[in-house]
Formats: sequence, C-alpha cells, structure tokens
Amino acid sequence: MKDILKTIFYTATLLTSCIIIKAQDIPTVTWDSKSLMIDGQRVCPVMGEVHYSRIPAEEWADEIRKVKEGGVTLIATYVFWNHIEEQEGIFRWDGQRSLRSFLEVCKQEQMPVVLRIGPFCHGEVRNGGFPDWIFAKGLKLRDTNPAFLAYVEKLYRQIFTQVQGLQWKDGGPVIAAQFDNEFRGRGEYLMTLKGIAEKVGFDLPFYTRTGWPELRTPVPFGEMLPLYGDYADGFWDKDISEGCGSYYKAFNFKAFRSSTAIGTDLLGQQEEKVNAGDNQYPYFTCELGGGMATAYHRRPYLYPEDAYSMALVKLGSGSNLLGYYMYHGGSNPEGMLNNLNECQTSPGTANNDLPVVTYDFQAPLGEFGQPYPHYYKLRPLHLFMHDWGNVLAPMEASFPSPQNLKKGEDTQLRWSVRSKKSGKESTSGFIFINNYERFCKLSEKKNVQLEACGVKLPKLTIPSGCMAIFPVNIDRIRYATAQLVARREGKIYMMQIQGIPTTISMQNGKTLRNLKPGGTNKPVCENIYLLTNQEAEQLLLDEKFKIKESVLNTDDNIQFQKVKEAGPLRSIVKGNAKVAAAPSEEDWLQAAIYKITLPKDSSFFTFHSSLLSINYRGDCARLYADDRLVADNFYYGRPFQYGLWRLPGNTKKLELRILPLQPDAPIYMPEEADKEPGEQVKSIKYEIIQ
Repeated sequence: MKDILKTIFYTATLLTSCIIIKAQDIPTVTWDSKSLMIDGQRVCPVMGEVHYSRIPAEEWADEIRKVKEGGVTLIATYVFWNHIEEQEGIFRWDGQRSLRSFLEVCKQEQMPVVLRIGPFCHGEVRNGGFPDWIFAKGLKLRDTNPAFLAYVEKLYRQIFTQVQGLQWKDGGPVIAAQFDNEFRGRGEYLMTLKGIAEKVGFDLPFYTRTGWPELRTPVPFGEMLPLYGDYADGFWDKDISEGCGSYYKAFNFKAFRSSTAIGTDLLGQQEEKVNAGDNQYPYFTCELGGGMATAYHRRPYLYPEDAYSMALVKLGSGSNLLGYYMYHGGSNPEGMLNNLNECQTSPGTANNDLPVVTYDFQAPLGEFGQPYPHYYKLRPLHLFMHDWGNVLAPMEASFPSPQNLKKGEDTQLRWSVRSKKSGKESTSGFIFINNYERFCKLSEKKNVQLEACGVKLPKLTIPSGCMAIFPVNIDRIRYATAQLVARREGKIYMMQIQGIPTTISMQNGKTLRNLKPGGTNKPVCENIYLLTNQEAEQLLLDEKFKIKESVLNTDDNIQFQKVKEAGPLRSIVKGNAKVAAAPSEEDWLQAAIYKITLPKDSSFFTFHSSLLSINYRGDCARLYADDRLVADNFYYGRPFQYGLWRLPGNTKKLELRILPLQPDAPIYMPEEADKEPGEQVKSIKYEIIQ
C-alpha cells in the first residue's frame, strides 16, 4: 500500500476508493536544505496554481486530470475569504465554493494540495480576498491585534471544517498550507497565524510563506518554507511602455532566489535581499509566471517561450520545485453584494482594474480548460523533473556566466551547471542553456565551449532563442547535445534541440554524431530514443489530450449581426491608483451591440468541449446571455473565448457588446493587438477543446 501511495509523486495510477488507509501506509514527507523527500527519496515536484472557486464544481475532475497530464504533481489553491464569507457570519461552502468537495476530487485523482489560506491572498480578487465588511470595523488588518485575529480564527475554523479528515496524516491530499501572502511586516504575525491554524486542528507535513518581500523580522527557522517567484511581465506596472520594469532578470541564471519585479504596485521597489537564513531552506517557487492577467491599463501578451525559459532558468539556478501561477485560468464567481474582481474603487488592494469575470491569465490551461501552446511545451521539462528529480535534487548550481546581466545583454551565452560532487570533484551534472529573453532577439553564439564535471562538449553554435539541458555522466551517457525527457521501462527518451546537431557520447567510448530523431519505436543508440520537439511534448500523454485540428470548418461559423452602433466615446480618467480606469456600468450603455445566433443543434454544446471564439478589435468586450453578464475581455490581440457548455439553460438571447478603442488611450497594448481606433467583429467561430 505504501508503494501505491507513493504514486502520488511517481505515477498517475489511481487509488481505489475502497482501500482503507492505515497510518503506517502514509508516506512520510520531510525536507532538508536541498529538497522535499517522500519516505527518504528526493523528489522535484511541479506545482500548479488552480483556484477551485473560479471553476464550476462539475468540471473539477476533468480539469485536475488535464493538469496531471501536463506533468503537475502538486496543486496550490487560494481560499478567498470573500468568496466564502462575503456577508459577515454567512459562510458559503456550496457549489464551486465547496472546498471539501474539491479536496475529495483531488484525493480521488491522487493530487496533493497546498492550501493558501490567507487571510490576505490577493489573487486579483476584490480587496485581495478580504470581505468588504471587515474594513467597516476600523481594525488594523494583517496584524497581531486580538480583535482582527478573532475574525481570522473564525475563518480558519470554518476552513478546517472543510479540511478535517482530508489532511495528509489522514490519507488525504492536503500536504501543506501557506499563511497570508506577500507579507513584509513582522514574522510574529505569520507565526501567530500558524498558531491559530494548529489550534483549530491543522497538522501538516510542512507550512509555507512567500519568500518576498523581505520580512521586517524573521520567523524561526523551520517553521515555514519560503517560496519564491518570477514573472515575464506584469499587468500591475504603472508604466504603459513595452518591456518596462526588471522582468528581464527572470531570464538570467543567478543565485538570488527572489524577484524585484513582483507586485511593485503593492510593494514598491525592492532590493535583491533575502532574509538571513533563507538559503538554508530548499529553493522552491510558488509563483513562476505560467502566464499573466490583463489589467485595463496594461495588457501583456505572453509567449510560450516566456514560461519555458523562466522554468528552465529557475531549475538551472538551483530550484527543486517549480510552482506556476497560474497553471489553470478561471472565472470569478458572482458576488452577492459586489463584483469579486480587483478594481480601483474597492476599499482594499485597489491598484488595478481587472475584468469582472475572466481570469484566464494566459495560463497553460486557460479559463475554460483550453490548452495553450505552453501546456505542451512545458511537459518535457516536467517529465524530466519527474524521472530524474532524485538525481537533480542534490546537485549544486554554479554560474559560469555573469549573474548581473543588463537588459538585452548579448555579448555572451547565458548558461549554468548543476553538478554532484564526490569529494572535491564534480562527477555528474546538467548544463543549462538559455539564449532567450523576452522582447530581445538574442544573437546566435558561435564556437561555444561548454564544460561540466571535467567533460568538454564539442564546440557548438547556440541558435538564437535556444533553451536546452544537456546531461553529463548521467545514465551511462558521458555527454549529449540533446535533452533528457523521460526514463520508462528501461528506455531513455531524449529531445533533439532545434538547430544543434545531436551528438551522444557514451561512457563506453562510443560516440554517435548527427543523429536524427527516430521516434518512440526506433532507438538511435542502445536503449536511447531521440524525439522531435512535438513528439517529446506529447510523450506519454493521454490520447484525448493530444493536439488535434481544433477549429471546425468555416461552414460551421456562427452568425452575428450588428444591431446597435456605439454611442459617444467616454472620457478615460485615471482611477485611485493613477492609472486608466475601466469603463463603468453607465459607460457600457454606449457599447456597440452584436446579436449572436447559435444553431439549434445541441451537439455543438456538448459538455466541456465547444468554445465560442470571437475575433474582434476594440477596447473591451462583454458577452451577455439574456442580459446577464457571463464573460468579458480586455482586448489585447487574442480572441475572446467562452465555453458554450456554461451558457445558462434555455438561453434565448446572446449579445456581444464592444466599446471602441480610442485614439491615444493611456493603455499598454502589445504589438499583436490591432490598434486601429473603433471596433469591429471579424469572425465568430466554434473551437473544440482537446
């Protein structure tokens, strides 16, 4: 039974519900300065943020399976206070707010869960998750004052009613909990939160906190693991120019674990400093940008390479847990008193205007579970962490290239080495290469001599945009200019790196050069199989999730008709945070209106498959079903999508409302966006989710 439970980290085999779990069968979870360990075996987990209350309950099981197929081995989820106690004293644990039901699905799907229980969460939720009513009490929030903590204890007690019996020690999925988020005050506050949690019944293998910003006073060593993050761009920046901020640093190998670019709207400018002693913890992340949200004033367009490059750089810099924020997008639930999106008019966390409903985040899996290209692109990296995690975890990182490269610096290759030492000598390792930086076309690097563990690779030309991991003295491979992907049933699968000739040099003296991919059926050397990028991305992937033709033929395009022209343009004013304010409800009365006619054939609306894909230009758009807002979009160059299976039953009228883009609007729009003033619907199609 113990071996079966270990498959939480090692395989996707399901537990049967009839098995009675005994205490001695529950794997022991420990950690040291290097990594997590399951029954003493080192692992390198992949954690993906999935907000349960932003996904309809009936979709949870399918989406968790899809997350798992992406190579994710841990789920992180916020418990937003105002999602469950929007009205004081009235706790809602129904429908998609039912944390217990979500945890039971995670248990069934063998997916461990890290709960981020606040009380402050942020997550682009109104007030950062605080209910409006707490502000009316005039309390100092996020503080050790007893009056505030009394409300926190009520919250934690309520959360524990959902968790009881589902903690790791009970054979449940809840493996850890995070307290508050992005806290910069005194460590005593976080310790007080932990004390309350333990008082009400939480008893978990480990606890976490965000490792940024620097705390004013520390927490005692070992009480909470600090977890870090990085992003390729940020909607929160006040600057509306392209490539602003210090996000470029996320593409440099470096020993500094944190980021100076996260949450600058809340935290201000940050120095590259960490709390004393934090380097004694394992290097884990919880907010590595799987994408980015769009705010009204700033609308970044993220590329698959952004997420992959950052993940590879973090791994090459020493991280042994990659945690993506977000891994799966979502939709804000309806509030009873207010919309639940972050906005400039709320009493707390009023720094940005976010869409009312959508929280797609350009994540690997979008708002409706649609896989974006980086869902597939990241899989080879995740499979590698899964199969060689115990080898990688004890390896130290070293940095042959400078760690303080400036933005766009292109005079040398960015690379690092992680290696294992025996005595003073490095015996085995991995070479990490990143010749990519967002918005900068780094040049190819010629005659590059890479070396690790006393092994010199042949001189190489590293193409522009190249990202790779080369093994040295791993599994009888002396070196290879291809990337390890998976090791199953005695077979080793490697991925060819585009633009680099594949050489595999074995420790027995045999060297094979200019190898061509032979797929999963034809080895190129002994038990080694060389795959193309696409083959590696879909290796071991369930057939139903593999890439297929997604757009139905043009005969099935949806009919639409403009029934009202846009009215007078509104005046775009700056909000409380001194950035452009999103349109008010009154402003939406001046929107252009398009009537959308759906076919009567119900086969188009099968559960969890049909997407409405609206290709338009404008400022922003909303979708209404019988005058009820069901979806919205700040235009940034990608289609506005909606899952048709979520339409309210017997919908009789479907309307698209668009506000025109205004000339010289104080908004950052990426180059992919059509910036022509005005508005237009170019096409509306069906797409099928894989």
